[in-house]
Amino acid sequence: MSMNGSGKVALNAGIEKAWEVLLNPQALKNCIMGCTKLETVGENKYEAVLSIGIAAVKGKYESTIEIADIQKPNHYKLIVKGEGGPGSVEATGVVDLISIDENTTELQYTYDAEVGGKVAMVGQRMLNGVAKLIIQDFFKKFNKELAKSEQSV
Repeated sequence: MSMNGSGKVALNAGIEKAWEVLLNPQALKNCIMGCTKLETVGENKYEAVLSIGIAAVKGKYESTIEIADIQKPNHYKLIVKGEGGPGSVEATGVVDLISIDENTTELQYTYDAEVGGKVAMVGQRMLNGVAKLIIQDFFKKFNKELAKSEQSV
């Protein structure tokens, strides 16, 4: 089953800063819902374990996360492959950063995902809802990471 979506969000940081934090593995680990492990296994390639606790997608997913098509500081592609008890997911997200002013960056994203296994049986609407939740949660935490990194400068 396929799903896709898109959206945009305002980040409270200049574009260079937003880019830096977006590509920081520790920040990513803090922002990805249920991420208990994120290890670098190659250039821009990570192995992750995600424990997701929502409805029918509940479970532990062994995942690989790859960052591709990097055009600093404006654009990259995130390729996520995950497998767990509830099924499998293969997703590609495209992220574009647009500088609004020195303290604000607009992040636009689109994603496509293929879902298989038991997870696929919960239906499109439910899965779209879960995807939205995970994405909103990510950006909420991401703005916190940005604030943290501002303080440490």
